[in-house]
Amino acid sequence: MLGDLGAEVIKIETRSRIDSMRLSPDNLDKEPDKDPWFHSGVRNQLSITLDMEQPKAIPLLKNLIKMSDVVIENFSPKVMKQHGLDYPALKQVKPDIIMISLPATGHFGPLRDAQTYGPSLTGLAGVDGLVGYYGERVLGLQQAYADVNSALHGAFTVLAALYYKKRTGKGQFIEMAQLETVVSIAGEAVMEYVMNGKVLGTMGNYYPTMCPHNNYRCAEEDKWISIGVKTEDEWKAFCQAIGDPAWTKDEKYADKYSRLRNRNELDRLVTEWTSKLNYYDATEILQKHGVAAAPCLDTEARFFDPHLQDRKTYLEVDHPTTGTDFIANSAWALSDNPTEIRYRSPLLGEHNKYVFKELLQMADEEMAQLEADKVIY
Repeated sequence: MLGDLGAEVIKIETRSRIDSMRLSPDNLDKEPDKDPWFHSGVRNQLSITLDMEQPKAIPLLKNLIKMSDVVIENFSPKVMKQHGLDYPALKQVKPDIIMISLPATGHFGPLRDAQTYGPSLTGLAGVDGLVGYYGERVLGLQQAYADVNSALHGAFTVLAALYYKKRTGKGQFIEMAQLETVVSIAGEAVMEYVMNGKVLGTMGNYYPTMCPHNNYRCAEEDKWISIGVKTEDEWKAFCQAIGDPAWTKDEKYADKYSRLRNRNELDRLVTEWTSKLNYYDATEILQKHGVAAAPCLDTEARFFDPHLQDRKTYLEVDHPTTGTDFIANSAWALSDNPTEIRYRSPLLGEHNKYVFKELLQMADEEMAQLEADKVIY
């Protein structure tokens, strides 16, 4: 994300332990330079290969840090200290360095050394406990939401630290437990317990202040529309949009409280209307009446949605190993400093020559020896 905002970001990798993003389930060939997930997520970055387990690698990293503004790492707490790369050590190298550490559960506490992946953290944060059909067993998010959420928090915090440095000339250490960034998205559940002593469970698409509020089946196979109605004016607009059928006058749906009590039957009646329509047609009808509605797009449909195409939400980017890739564009647009995909995701170690020879002024012989010793590897 910092790369999208114009920073020169150098990703430090190693062939001795390939980044899991380069070997995702979507990478059918299991070749590190062909992973579509990596191509989409790691753009506007450079890649160098350096094996941190080799003692000779550490001085190289410190030399690179001397000319850097920010160091980002998300190892478990002990790793950087073991390699002499924790904040006190880096501050000796560059006093005004900004370092952000994104451990899974934090640098202190009983779980500081816990080994986790993104889905583990959504479970530990209590978010998974909210995901499932209403009143049924927990299904969980089934996604590494912690990774994306932590990246957003991290980018914002680094920008704040850079602003502080610009004003004061001082760097700082930022500790950001990924667990806590995930807890922050469960605000309603936290406040429900703090204020009312109630533990929220699986909710499905039920929402306590909106009805109808669900995804409703449409005419085509496995096509759905999301509809949410909050106010009485929106309910009246919804009824008008679907033709004011007789059941909308029933006392069971006369007010929000009644609709919530009878929401299952109401959902069945709404489905009778949506199931006769294409999900884009149903969306257009409802939106024209001021009702919040949108098609539930699957992965393929997102690429062909007229609005997303017009907004250039996905871009075609050429890559030497896979040809044309479709990747997500930057999520923000700045009028005075336009964001853009300046270059595609890097090949593994593609920028070794630029970083070690041009930035660090390393001689050809020295670089060749470090490659032979598998330090640059």
